[in-house]
Amino acid sequence: MEKLVSIDLCADFGFLRKPDTNDGIAMSYNMLHKPAVIGIFGAILGLEGYQKRGVLPQYYQVLHDLKIGIEPIGAEKGNFPKTTIVYTNTVGYANKDGNFIAYENTLIKPGYRVYISLPSDHSLYDYLKSGESEYIPYLGKNEFPVWWHKDSFKEYDLKPFDFDREYVVKTLFSKKEGDVSRSQEVNMKSIGFGATLSKLIDSFFYFERLPIGFQEFNTKRGKEYQYELDSFVFSNAKFSNDYRLDNLYVIEGNEVVQLN
Repeated sequence: MEKLVSIDLCADFGFLRKPDTNDGIAMSYNMLHKPAVIGIFGAILGLEGYQKRGVLPQYYQVLHDLKIGIEPIGAEKGNFPKTTIVYTNTVGYANKDGNFIAYENTLIKPGYRVYISLPSDHSLYDYLKSGESEYIPYLGKNEFPVWWHKDSFKEYDLKPFDFDREYVVKTLFSKKEGDVSRSQEVNMKSIGFGATLSKLIDSFFYFERLPIGFQEFNTKRGKEYQYELDSFVFSNAKFSNDYRLDNLYVIEGNEVVQLN
């Protein structure tokens, strides 16, 4: 039987590297994303990582179909504090033209509540519930270990939301381009917010394009993969029930999460 479970992932630091930034300072995604979560789960289960160029790792092949929702914990309106860490990359090939100084925009004390749809006989279910792991999972870099306490493990009935009322989405939610405007009141009304403009003044909207998986493409060196991105929103705004987001589920009676 399929269940919805959640755990709270926490770390002192995190660096979820954006692959499109490599000159000057390397930037991190602010939000945890699905491919990174799957990597964490792969470490927990002891599955193999990258072994061969052009071949997706075992953990991704086994776990990529999981339905996952992500809620930031302790973020200020969706944003985690950040610092720039500077270090010398001592790898030989990085220093053939002199010392290579790396600058990384690093998250401070990031935390995420991760919701997963799982059958109760799935091996991941037992690991998460017991707080055990085969390998030490990390948040983007192996010097940034990530952990969860078994007391954070929770179970819920997997119940689709039937849009019988106004709702707030606790997790990040995927949107279509043009669905949500940051500033235009007319667009705010058009997407079906169940709030007056005065209430919207107290609401926040955090936007980020995040990886949802991998796209395959061919190069002269063979098959390669790069992130496939989608637009996400994190908000405390209330939506009217005629604004129909996909893949919404109810937890604990009134709260709503999105699983993708």
